[in-house]
Amino acid sequence: MKKHLKHAKLNRRKFGEIGSFELSILGTKCSLIKELVKEVSSRIGSNHRIAYADASHDKNIEAPVYDEYVFHSSGDLKTCSDFEKNPYKDKILFSDYDLVFINGNHYPGSKQILILDPEKEASILKRLDQINDIAFLINLNHGSRVFDFLKEKHPNIEKLKTYSIHDLENISSHVEKLIQDSIAPLCGLVLAGGKSERMGKDKGLLDYFGKSQRLYSMEMLEKLDLKSFLSVRKEQQINQGNIITDKFIGLGPFGAICSAFQYDPNNAWLVLATDLPYADEKLIRHLINQRDPSKVATAIKGKNKRFPEPLITIWEPRAYSIMLQFMAMGISCPRKVLINSDVKIVEVDDDYIVNVNTPEEFSMVKKDLEK
Repeated sequence: MKKHLKHAKLNRRKFGEIGSFELSILGTKCSLIKELVKEVSSRIGSNHRIAYADASHDKNIEAPVYDEYVFHSSGDLKTCSDFEKNPYKDKILFSDYDLVFINGNHYPGSKQILILDPEKEASILKRLDQINDIAFLINLNHGSRVFDFLKEKHPNIEKLKTYSIHDLENISSHVEKLIQDSIAPLCGLVLAGGKSERMGKDKGLLDYFGKSQRLYSMEMLEKLDLKSFLSVRKEQQINQGNIITDKFIGLGPFGAICSAFQYDPNNAWLVLATDLPYADEKLIRHLINQRDPSKVATAIKGKNKRFPEPLITIWEPRAYSIMLQFMAMGISCPRKVLINSDVKIVEVDDDYIVNVNTPEEFSMVKKDLEK
């Protein structure tokens, strides 16, 4: 008998304890950990979104009667709210960060930076079960050593890279590399599920280059080493692999992008519509080279156009939860998401961004491309 499932089984974004990529720092005093986070963040923070999770040492703090948000024109936001730790809400809170530093003296993290402090042997032993994936070691002073119980659990621990606590440049460089290694892989998504009502026939089947535009687009993305998928409606009869069928029905490209994230929320998705025939390999390669994974998205915009083009855009994994929040407000326009989010804009000549929606436009563009 088939096992009954009470809830739909969805693919989940990979998280550690609270962040998609996190480093807990443990092994010495909390004040030194906080200072290390401050120093490293000052060196790499301009390129990444970084958060720090710690426990308050103030026993006199009381939860506020109401949540207070103080906005400042500089972009500074001070908040005071009643927020209790929760394994689900924590991940929502920290989902938009490239790196979450965690004070490992208080909370576990999926990857650790271990500081060797001779005075904290008992503290490390107490947290030994939390130490399972050490990124590197830091010597607090010349008397630092690897404790025997650590060698027993991690036989290769002394082969790990070890830095002095004062070697902030190399520590920062190592953390920077760890962030780079955690960047989501990029896949391609060719949007071929539109109803093409103005064209009168499927725009994905139009032939600009000797083959259907959806096949041409797929081959172009795969030539750029992107595993690519075709986004389609359920009723479309398409006999090929790598299909993602719309799960968010009736929401057009917005629903197609969300469906791709539902299929795999751990990928970034380079979205390309089939009604943009001037978007060529040179343009897509330029977009990939300009990708900024610390943003919600990296989007193409014509130099003389007012708004970015959401259908020639790289959407990062963090965009999924943001798009769902927009949908909860009754908004299903991917361009509005871009306009109102932290995105990188890549400006190009307007000629690349020509939507073809009618037979007349198709004939005109087809003749132009044949020249």
